[in-house]
Amino acid sequence: MSKTIAIIPARGGSKRLQGKNIKLLGGIPLLAHSILYAQQHKFIDAVYVSTDDDAIKKVALEYGALVIDRPQMLSGDYEPTVSALKHVIETITYEVENVVLLQATNPLRPDNLLHDAFLLFQEKQVDSLFTVSRSHHKLGKIINHTFIPYNYKVGQRSQDLEPLYYENGLLYITKASVVLNNEIITKEAFPLVVNHLFATIDIDTQEDFDYAEYLYNKFITHNS
Repeated sequence: MSKTIAIIPARGGSKRLQGKNIKLLGGIPLLAHSILYAQQHKFIDAVYVSTDDDAIKKVALEYGALVIDRPQMLSGDYEPTVSALKHVIETITYEVENVVLLQATNPLRPDNLLHDAFLLFQEKQVDSLFTVSRSHHKLGKIINHTFIPYNYKVGQRSQDLEPLYYENGLLYITKASVVLNNEIITKEAFPLVVNHLFATIDIDTQEDFDYAEYLYNKFITHNS
């Protein structure tokens, strides 16, 4: 029987925020937030962490995840995420149908998001689904030291902007066959719109981490 697995890629050696994947957020290692989130869903048959780092491996095992040791050739700064996912699928011994990608750097997610997203993934019968959020910024290009508005006209109100969306990284669901073809998001991927404060978190710096900690204390701690 084919299965649905969750994969959390977590390399060591972060340049901008050292040890970020195991840095404590709300008393729990950053990585563990995604592990625990995946474990809440019965349709996920196994949770894997792909890592090249012994400290990350130790945390992953402590929180009940399975660990796939990522080779150094797939752990470079410019190595695409899909290569880690593909390596996991090719390493495990059973057939995988669906892959849920959860990034450790997006630790906070609405409780029902993954459940609802997976139902939609099945209902729409798509090969991949990913989460997006609407941007309310007035964007432009700088050409020859001149700012050229891109999505608005000078003087236009923000609320009247043409809707534009960005990939927020909260979660991805894709067929294993897509990953084996070196893709995560296909051209026909379904964009699930999530307008939530948690979608604004993507931890790369200490400032990003401080913001995540603020939201955690405001929305998670106070509601638990």
